[in-house]
Amino acid sequence: MSSQIGIDLVDLARFESSLARTTGLSKRLFTDREIAQGSNRNLPLHLAGRFAAKEALAKALGVPPGLSWHEVEVLRLESGRPSFEFSGGVLALVTDKIVKLSISHDGGFVIAMVIIESIN
Repeated sequence: MSSQIGIDLVDLARFESSLARTTGLSKRLFTDREIAQGSNRNLPLHLAGRFAAKEALAKALGVPPGLSWHEVEVLRLESGRPSFEFSGGVLALVTDKIVKLSISHDGGFVIAMVIIESIN
């Protein structure tokens, strides 16, 4: 079984500043469901975690050309654990693979780690 790993670290203040100064950035990076799940929380922190997860996934996949952020959703399960939902071209890339995700934050930084394991 082969594995790929991707890690991304986001500076929360810098990310929040980017969201504030770039009109429509959140709509380009996140789906309505991702934004809605963070609406009752600290939205910048919530979205920074989702962004770090998507970046970590892209790195684990080898940054495939044409990757669409809307084909990768990072949603919270009822347990509170983050999980990916894939569609389109990204779904085709992860078929027959196990994708594991962890997100953490502390001290103004958010980190995400993705491990992709081939089933075959």
